[in-house]
Amino acid sequence: MQEITFRSPSFFDDIASKKDVHVHLILIATKPDIIKQVPLYRELQKRGHLVVLGHTGQHYDENLSGGMLKEFSVTPDFNLNVRGIMHEVVSQIIGRLGDIIGQLAGRGKIVIPYVHGDTTTAMAASNAGFCHRFASVHVEAGIRTLTPDLGKWSKEAIIDWKSVDIAEWREFLMNRENWVRGGLEPYPEQFNTRCSEAATGVHLAPVELDRQFLIAEGFPEDRIFVVGNSVADATREAMERIGDSTVFDRHPQLAKGNFVRFCIHRRENCLSEERFLAIYGAMKSLIEEGRTVLLINMLQTKAAFERFGLTAEVQKLAKTHKNFVFSDVWPEYVDVIAAMSKAAVCATDSGSMQEEMNVMGVPCVTLRYGSDRSESAINGGNLLAGPEDSFSIKKIIEFAWDNKEMRNVPKLYGENVSSKCIDAVERVLELGKQKVFRTDKEWLSSR
Repeated sequence: MQEITFRSPSFFDDIASKKDVHVHLILIATKPDIIKQVPLYRELQKRGHLVVLGHTGQHYDENLSGGMLKEFSVTPDFNLNVRGIMHEVVSQIIGRLGDIIGQLAGRGKIVIPYVHGDTTTAMAASNAGFCHRFASVHVEAGIRTLTPDLGKWSKEAIIDWKSVDIAEWREFLMNRENWVRGGLEPYPEQFNTRCSEAATGVHLAPVELDRQFLIAEGFPEDRIFVVGNSVADATREAMERIGDSTVFDRHPQLAKGNFVRFCIHRRENCLSEERFLAIYGAMKSLIEEGRTVLLINMLQTKAAFERFGLTAEVQKLAKTHKNFVFSDVWPEYVDVIAAMSKAAVCATDSGSMQEEMNVMGVPCVTLRYGSDRSESAINGGNLLAGPEDSFSIKKIIEFAWDNKEMRNVPKLYGENVSSKCIDAVERVLELGKQKVFRTDKEWLSSR
């Protein structure tokens, strides 16, 4: 098994020679990590901090990592090169990153891991820092799943979608009182974000709703900062570069817009035949009716097509319908944003896509029973479509299609977010006597 690789053979000596006591350690692993963490990495560099970029190696091919690193012009200082199934990846991150942090600590450095969201890396990397008594900065802290309380919709707590007015469903979702906490989906992401929180010293919450979750869970208010989401910085930067994209040369069907982008990759959707077939059936129906459909064929999507015997069928569908773009993941973020700038609606089970669609003003349909970005539905730009039957999913997508009210909802995720994030970290370091963790005495004096 490949072990840790370093950009420089003198990595530890180079870091030790710097006068800065703090090492700001930015961790990336997946595409969302790169998109949301690189803006903070650049902001730390701009302010002259000692900053290190570490890659776990989870996403290691060109489409999922290499292309985007080149696009953003960043090179990791080390790569943990983790491989395997979930428990193996978790243990490798904790062990290998823990060794790096330990060696830096032995050279007199205070290491501040920056972990993002609800990823496996966030859970494991914060654990590695915690083992050395170093608290993490949790970027995108406090995201918790809310689920619509169907008991408030009908006495039977079920929905007869044939009779539902989707405008009324949207209005129902826009009322915070109609949502309940406690959802464990998506798996394992809701576990990951909760675990990360316990090892966090600076909670960077995207929206006020997330701050409320954190306070309810007992985290100190003076360590919680509502800063927006750094995806807003990355998305707007990519929107400025749309002219550089070549995506419409490769997929001219998308240049005219008026299409839906499907993204299906959550384990709960891709491991359940009932859920996956419901989503696939809605997509297939839209294609056969002549709607233009883009499906990004991700790793979990491919596995689901194989698992449920649909690979040949979906490939045939792509060959016989010019209005169906069936594509592997695009390596460059600017291509994603260029395409989505022309989309009529995005149908996704992703978390980040719900945020990006709000930033871009594109209607979103979330293919889940609940959402960890429920603020976007409460805001009116996102609709839940539980993956239970094709009819309801298709009906909700058709309602959202180029829906003007959904396009024009307020933006939620801020501007200059990376700057606000680092402002918060610097404030904590200044007030916390150069340490992110608090002592029990400091805790008691703050009450």
